[in-house]
Amino acid sequence: MSETKPYRVLLYYNYVTIEDPEAYTKYHKKRCEEMGLKGRILIAKEGINGTVSGTFEATEQYMDMMKNDHRFHDTVFKIDEADEHAFKKLKVKHRSELVTLRLEDDINPHEITGEYLNPKDFYEQIQRDDVVLLDARNDYEYDLGHFRGAIRPDIENFRDLPDWVRENKEMLEGKKVITYCTGGIRCEKFSGWLKREGFEDVAQLHGGIVTYGYDPEVQGDLWDGQLYVFDERIAVPVNRKEHVVVGKDYYSGEPCERYVNCAYPPCNKKILCSEENEHKYMRSCSHECRTHEENRYVMEHNLSEEEVAERLRRIEEEDGVKA
Repeated sequence: MSETKPYRVLLYYNYVTIEDPEAYTKYHKKRCEEMGLKGRILIAKEGINGTVSGTFEATEQYMDMMKNDHRFHDTVFKIDEADEHAFKKLKVKHRSELVTLRLEDDINPHEITGEYLNPKDFYEQIQRDDVVLLDARNDYEYDLGHFRGAIRPDIENFRDLPDWVRENKEMLEGKKVITYCTGGIRCEKFSGWLKREGFEDVAQLHGGIVTYGYDPEVQGDLWDGQLYVFDERIAVPVNRKEHVVVGKDYYSGEPCERYVNCAYPPCNKKILCSEENEHKYMRSCSHECRTHEENRYVMEHNLSEEEVAERLRRIEEEDGVKA
C-alpha cells in the first residue's frame, strides 16, 4: 500500500444564500489562518467556492467546521493528496458572483440547471451519436487536456462562453448538449443558461472532471491529457487507464504538458513549452513581447542588450523568420 501524503488539497463549492457575505468573508479568513490553510476562497451572497491546501489535520478541521455550519453541511469535498501546500498564500475574497458569467439576468442553479450525470452515465452518453460534448472551460485548459470528441470553445474567459454559443448555435442544435468543467461549479450555471437559451436537452458532469477521474468504475476513461488546476501543481492526471498527451509545444508543435506564462506582464499568455524552448524564446509568445523593455525573463536572467540581440539573431536564423 502507498503511504499517505502529509498534505491534502480540497476542492469544493456550495450554492447557498449567505446573508452577510462580507462579514462572513472576514470570519472565514480568520478561521482558515488559524488552521494554517492556504488557497483561494470566493464568498458571495449566492454561496462559496474554494480550493485550499493544508495538512491532513488542518483539512479535517476545516471540513468539520463547514459541515457543522447548517448552510454548508451538505458540501461535497473533492480530496487530493499532496506532498506540500499547493498554494503560496491564502486569499479569501468577497465577490458579487462565484463564477464570472456577468449575465444581465443571473442564473440560480437551484431554480434551473442541467440534468446531473454521474461518471458512468456521462461515460456512456458522450459516446452516443445524438450527443454533442461541450467543454465549459477556457481554451488553455482544453489545450492541456479534454474529453475525447469535446468541442473546444475559442474563449479565454468563462464570461465569453454565452456569446460563443450564440455565434456557434448550429453546432449544438438538435442534439443533447452535455457540458463539463473542472469541479462542476461552472456547469451549474452554464447548463441552466443553455436551458434558458432554448436548448431543451442539457446535461452536466456532476462533480466535474475531478470526480470523474477518481471514480473507481470509469477511472477517467476517454479523457486525454492532463487537467489544468489553478494552483502550484498546474496539471494533474485524470485518466487512470492510459495517458495520452494532447498538449503541443507553442513553438515546435511537439507533445508537451508544461505551462509557463509569457514574460511580458501585460500579455501573460499561457504557453505550453519545453524548458529548452522557454530559454530559446525567452519565455515570450511573440517578437514584440520578447523585445519589450519590461520583459520579465530578460530581467530575471540579467541579460544584456548584446545577449538579447544574439538570442534574437539565433531565433531568426534557425526559424527563418522574425520570431
